[in-house]
Amino acid sequence: MRITPKTPEVRVPRLVGLMAVDARETAEARGVLLAAPDRPDFPRTVVDYVVRQFPQPGAEVPRGAVVTVWFDLGDAEGGAGVREPRPLRPPSGGLRRELELPGDPFEVLR
Repeated sequence: MRITPKTPEVRVPRLVGLMAVDARETAEARGVLLAAPDRPDFPRTVVDYVVRQFPQPGAEVPRGAVVTVWFDLGDAEGGAGVREPRPLRPPSGGLRRELELPGDPFEVLR
């Protein structure tokens, strides 16, 4: 834990890419507080990664200011998951549905 001098202004640390537990420790060491609006269980969150933060890293804020962070949803919580390649084919219907199949071109008409 790094102890910062007791100045009225501190710089916001870069938290994006850190796990929740590391982000909390880094914020505490730099003299800012963390809030996570998308995680009501934030104090118990450990391994989720920070994907966004506000204010941006390097901004000067008053000591004890709140930095808001957002986390990656992960695999089990509604993420996009793995996308499979799909075969390229025209959608059903279209011309196949609109046109009749051709008959015998040499059919004798009476």
